[in-house]
Amino acid sequence: MKKLIVLSLAAMVCGVANAQQPQQERNDKIGVGMTPVMSEYWSPQPKVVTPGNQATASAPSDAIVLFDGTEKSLTDNWVTPQRDGSTAPAKWIVKDGVMTVNKDYRNGGGDIKTKQEFGSFQLHIEWCVPEMDAKFTSQIRGNSGVYLQNMYEVQILDCYNNETYVNGMTGSLYKQTPPLVNAMRKPGEWQVYDIIYSAPVFNADGTYKVHPYVTVIHNGVVLQNHTEIWGTTEYIGWPQTKVHGDGPILLQCHGDPSPGISFRNIWIRKM
Repeated sequence: MKKLIVLSLAAMVCGVANAQQPQQERNDKIGVGMTPVMSEYWSPQPKVVTPGNQATASAPSDAIVLFDGTEKSLTDNWVTPQRDGSTAPAKWIVKDGVMTVNKDYRNGGGDIKTKQEFGSFQLHIEWCVPEMDAKFTSQIRGNSGVYLQNMYEVQILDCYNNETYVNGMTGSLYKQTPPLVNAMRKPGEWQVYDIIYSAPVFNADGTYKVHPYVTVIHNGVVLQNHTEIWGTTEYIGWPQTKVHGDGPILLQCHGDPSPGISFRNIWIRKM
């Protein structure tokens, strides 16, 4: 019995000594007998992508260009969704390399969405709110939105000296998460969104296994930092969970009376 007690005490002392051993010394022992090359691997090499030209704001070499300033790129890549589920040709106004929202619903106006559908992606989009009368305030001042997979809206709005509810301002996940900051330029100046989106994964019972997440960078400033999206964008009520696969990018034609906003240089990279 005495022998067992002595052995137990010795084991306890050894354990205490090991616990008190400096962390760096213990970590160093992990690499005992290794050489630097043992923790390196060389293949597969990542695909080479040529970055866009900053001077001309061109897209990267592997991007899908959704709008390049021409009428053809509008008609080739975008359609207007109809109430009955069908689509019609997109009829936004293209002039001088930009396209402007067409709010004349009787003449083909309304939202536009991409013909292609996407899962996770990196999206670049530039937009400009025109200068307008001061009578247009809050949500009726340059309102639009970028819908990710036609489900989740990143708000577009003129929030330069224009207060509104914070989960409805520029860069918010509409009616969900406010932006971290307000990085608006003045009306008449071009705004830039870079959006990194991770598509959701669903369980067999229709619940989220993995929620969608989004990062939104506005004019070089982070507004959403890998933010969890709770569910679909709803104007009235709370976000819903709806099972879906890949979906289009939708640009909103907001039904307010303020002048329509313009877009240019839209491209997307699948991830």
